[in-house]
Amino acid sequence: MFGKAPRLDPPVLTRGLFASASGEPIVAWTDEALLAKARVRVAFSERAGGVSAGGYASLNLATHVEDDPDCVRANRARLMEALSLDGLPLVVPKQVHGERVVALKKPDVAAVESFRAEAEKGADALLVAVRGVAALMNFADCVPLVIVAPSGRFCVVHAGWRGVENGIAVKALHQLMLGEPGLSVDASCVNVYRGAYIHAECFEVGEEVHDLFIERFGASVAPDDSHIDLGRALDLQLVKAGVSAQRIADVGACTVCDNGHWFSYRAQGGICGRHAALAVAL
Repeated sequence: MFGKAPRLDPPVLTRGLFASASGEPIVAWTDEALLAKARVRVAFSERAGGVSAGGYASLNLATHVEDDPDCVRANRARLMEALSLDGLPLVVPKQVHGERVVALKKPDVAAVESFRAEAEKGADALLVAVRGVAALMNFADCVPLVIVAPSGRFCVVHAGWRGVENGIAVKALHQLMLGEPGLSVDASCVNVYRGAYIHAECFEVGEEVHDLFIERFGASVAPDDSHIDLGRALDLQLVKAGVSAQRIADVGACTVCDNGHWFSYRAQGGICGRHAALAVAL
């Protein structure tokens, strides 16, 4: 379990190659200082290094698309092996563009299986308060987030425009902070990591969604009459909830503009794999 921990260093995401004995290296964005200091591995995988073909080439990590399930299993195994996490339980939810947060607070086998079952019913945020259980969520334009508290407890969050509008990231943050040991810990102490997602210049939406975001977040989230900025909306929410802007790290890539490295539902016409946000406390 977790106890009091020193203040986390500000988050830094770097791109690295992680060797896999079963194939070419996996490419992932990680914070190595976080792993060393808090024993938490955060990783955002790119699309290279797997065995899937076609629109799913090559490291597709999602089973709900039309990829060969055996390829997906092999890809997940490659990712876990490359990150030195093979053998650990891996929980992957059914993502439903909602606002449900599912939490794991006990380390026993029954609790992990109950957590897995609840996640598979539908969840867009996984909160893990034990060591040795990995959480993975899939993406192909939506915003991947990992929120890490000083103790090492964390949330992995899937935020599409509906999730952003409904405040899924802040709901996950609040639940994470409720269980954090120490009265001096608040949201300004957490690190937030954001993976690649569809940037504003590529995210064209209808008038209803556009106007909804302006009403909810203000004009700064809409650069023009037909596009919205999901990252900006999330920043506004998280900072308002107490997160320090200096503690939000971003891969900085647009899934549409950089479709060679990331999967994109829009760029690929819906026939595409999914890259992942993964976290585990060790």
